[in-house]
Amino acid sequence: MIPEFLLNRLVNDYGEELTKKIIERYKLKRVVSLRVNTIKTNIEYVKSILDKNNISYKEVSFIPFALIVDCDEKKIQELDIYQDGFIYLQSISSMLPPVFLDLEKKSTLLDMAASPGGKTSEICALADNEIYVTATEVNEIRRNRLVYNLDKLGCKNVTTLRVDARNLDDYFSFDNILLDAPCSGSGTIEENDFSKINEKLVDNIVKVQESLLRKALSILKPGKTMVYSTCSILKSENEDIINKMIKEFNIEIIPIKVDFETLPSNIEGVQTIMPSEANEGFFICKIKKL
Repeated sequence: MIPEFLLNRLVNDYGEELTKKIIERYKLKRVVSLRVNTIKTNIEYVKSILDKNNISYKEVSFIPFALIVDCDEKKIQELDIYQDGFIYLQSISSMLPPVFLDLEKKSTLLDMAASPGGKTSEICALADNEIYVTATEVNEIRRNRLVYNLDKLGCKNVTTLRVDARNLDDYFSFDNILLDAPCSGSGTIEENDFSKINEKLVDNIVKVQESLLRKALSILKPGKTMVYSTCSILKSENEDIINKMIKEFNIEIIPIKVDFETLPSNIEGVQTIMPSEANEGFFICKIKKL
């Protein structure tokens, strides 16, 4: 059963009818999806391997390097193309934030919460390994996992730092920043996972999100853009924080669009993806520092 605090917050954010729909979506089993690693291969080759292994798939209109497959993750992990880093298991929603980054050759980018490396490696692929990435992860085990995945996927020009991104020195400055912030996971939880979320967790994580975003905006170069995202659909972790930053910093929201069902927002141009069988609930906001 959904925790009372979460039910109350969803009703407060979206009203009773949409909350009922969200709760029904929590009951769905999500599809298995993968990202074709264009550093090493192309989607046509991956599709040919799936065909040979009698694995059916569907393309994703909005993400040309994504496939939804009709099998479990274990079967994908047994394939050579997985073991050799030609593909990466990743949810559709989590592939979206890097798509909205302004990636220019020879530019610098900070990934503030990089492990296990799905979005970091996607950035490298989108930029053809021609940008300079700094990826931070404070936990040593998670950082080792990040390094392993980046190497496996053929990523270059990436520096990994074992550091809490909130503690980065202010002499750093970047052309791009991705802050896929730690969050409550309210967009990704399934009906049997409600024990993983509680009110204290949400309240504490909001403080972390705010401090990470303040750091990001302080070291983002003027005139440049960043993306803030979470796998939460709670406004306290998303729009409420963005509205605080609008008051504190000279920034503007760059409107983005997604080809998926979304939830209503009180900030024009941001996107909150509705949980569904195909998509995790996700919030994405593109910010320009003026």
